Amino acid sequence: MSIPLLRLPSLDLVRGFVAVGRRMSITLAAQDLCLTQSAVSRQILALEEALGLKLLVRGHRSIAFTPEGERLFRSADSAVQQLQDVVGALTGRTGRRMVTLTSTIGVTGLWLMPRLGAFLQRHPDIEVRVSANSRAMDLQAEGIDLAIRYGAREAMPAGAQRLFREHIVPVAHPSLGLAALSAPEVVQSQVLLEFDGPYRPWLQWSHWLERQGWQELRPRGVLRFNQYDQLIHAAMAGQGIALGRRALIAPMLADGRLIALGPPQPAPADYWLIQAETSPAPEVREFMGWICAEAAACAG
Repeated sequence: MSIPLLRLPSLDLVRGFVAVGRRMSITLAAQDLCLTQSAVSRQILALEEALGLKLLVRGHRSIAFTPEGERLFRSADSAVQQLQDVVGALTGRTGRRMVTLTSTIGVTGLWLMPRLGAFLQRHPDIEVRVSANSRAMDLQAEGIDLAIRYGAREAMPAGAQRLFREHIVPVAHPSLGLAALSAPEVVQSQVLLEFDGPYRPWLQWSHWLERQGWQELRPRGVLRFNQYDQLIHAAMAGQGIALGRRALIAPMLADGRLIALGPPQPAPADYWLIQAETSPAPEVREFMGWICAEAAACAG
């Protein structure tokens, strides 16, 4: 049963709710909307009050939909996407072509962004929109052309192209005065920078120490990060030693901002390029070719 138009909640509140639902994060939604976290939180609370329903369940570092919230999100997300498409078609008469790509925050910050300027200089008629998140998504439904994803071959959809393989190597800033992690006493005297992201054993210090036979070792301290790029920036600041993902930190190793403290070890995951359409637009093909060329240079 429909309600009168007058009783519909404000579009601002619905837009805030959709932004949070797409990201499942108030912090990232606030970035998308150029608002503060508190402003987005107030929008969600105002929408819940207007409807007299609980839409989100807030937990420790996480949020989830209530059944009512999930139902509303499915409808609101579709409606807002249609509005985005129509408004974009009506106002996007700049003559510039658009490519949209999603990738994790770590890959975006450490690998893609340092290289993207060169592509834009060569292709000033192409705009690139990057969505940095790890959320699984339907690329076609969300209007995204490409995704860079991390994982095993069997976890990737048909047609995914391997960009480069994953190798893990312990790294540190030269100021720590380390050449190699050759003995447990060396590691024991250091602070370990630990990645608190999705559980992948090869990115955890416990796994690395166990492979050395040093599982009982207790380091001087541990600093934990839920974003991989933050961990690497901490390593470059000399705050401790990190397990480096060689493909992402290759420039830091090349210019001496980080030094390798051991041989790289292969990991059971790689980086993949996924396309939404089997026959993408020319600008998307151009961008795909550039990404593959950059990846080949990185792998080499």
